[in-house]
Amino acid sequence: MIRAYKFLMRPTVRQTQALSEMLRDHCSLCNGALQEHRDAYQHGSQTTVRYGMQSAQLKEIRAFDPERQGRWSFSSQQATLRRLDRAFAAFFRRVRSGDAPGYPRFRGVNWFDTVDFPKDRDGCRWNSTPHNPVTRVRLQGVGHVKVNQHRPVLGKVKTISVKREGRRWFVVLTAEQDQLEPLPMTGSTVGIDLGIANFLADSNGGFVPSPRHGRMAAAKLEAAHKALSRFPRRTAKDRTANHRRAVEKVAQRHGKVRRQRLDHAHKSALGLVRAHDVIAHEDLKIRNMSKAPVPKPDPGQAGLFLPNGAAAKAGLNRSIADAGWGVFLTILYAKAESAGREVIAVDPRNTSCTCPECGHTARENRPAQEKFRCVACGHTAHADTVGATNVLRAGLVRRNANLA
Repeated sequence: MIRAYKFLMRPTVRQTQALSEMLRDHCSLCNGALQEHRDAYQHGSQTTVRYGMQSAQLKEIRAFDPERQGRWSFSSQQATLRRLDRAFAAFFRRVRSGDAPGYPRFRGVNWFDTVDFPKDRDGCRWNSTPHNPVTRVRLQGVGHVKVNQHRPVLGKVKTISVKREGRRWFVVLTAEQDQLEPLPMTGSTVGIDLGIANFLADSNGGFVPSPRHGRMAAAKLEAAHKALSRFPRRTAKDRTANHRRAVEKVAQRHGKVRRQRLDHAHKSALGLVRAHDVIAHEDLKIRNMSKAPVPKPDPGQAGLFLPNGAAAKAGLNRSIADAGWGVFLTILYAKAESAGREVIAVDPRNTSCTCPECGHTARENRPAQEKFRCVACGHTAHADTVGATNVLRAGLVRRNANLA
């Protein structure tokens, strides 16, 4: 099993400058490789630009510019070129499938924030001073950087990445763990129903309230964006100190909301994994649920449109994004795999309007957001609890069918 660890780095002033230069030079390399792709297409070249061709040119690039490109790890530069190659592969895959293409774009220095090292001890070394009580990571061209290691790293370190978030620097490790240590069995199963009013409801009648971090921070986010909007659009080279501070303030506000959402997702998933052996959830198509409504042209007046509920749908989309269902499910699957638990996704259709007592399915069974009353047998309960109960039953049926 591959596990990821993210630790805060404590670089010195000179190391911070070197880290910034490393990002700048890798960004320049990525943009140059992207320009080669564009030139080959515009000039009608019969030869397709591939990663192998661009990687073979690295030796000449490093010799031509030893101060900017030659000082960094060869493997990390290859990893940057691989990222661009994967971006083009994803672009062509979306074109073939009919989705929005999303052609790879040039990156500014402030938009390029990660450098990957594909192998430990190849341009980098984790815990480079093992006999020192302070953990350090050695990066070629930067030196030994202090790391705030708040938890032990289990397994063999495979890859190392350096990431910048605002003014802070992080090191991200992936470690391969051979033997998992599953949690003891509890004999409990549960179904969960994700929602807006409540973050989730389980089949046992429990609820996890929705923290709504984005809505709670909406006023501060709006003030930060308003302060930033007062500055004219300029290049990074021409920005004033006040402009840079306004940009950092916006990044800080969004970063705090993101960390709060991740913290809530981790704690909610950990509680479920520790208490239950089998967890069933709805297989939600979140991207489809958060799409904007289709415009309705007015047949009587050309160029005008009929009301289509776009304003109300926009508010619902913001609430769905603020809940962070996708992040929560990703974390839940990762924790369940590490703990030896089983997570089952089931079809979400009719889970909230099917009576768990008699099985009658009708939209009239749910007269309100939180109320459920079966029109056939009169069973009443919380609508989210009913949905979680039906999800659990469907999950157990699917599990037994797979075991048979």
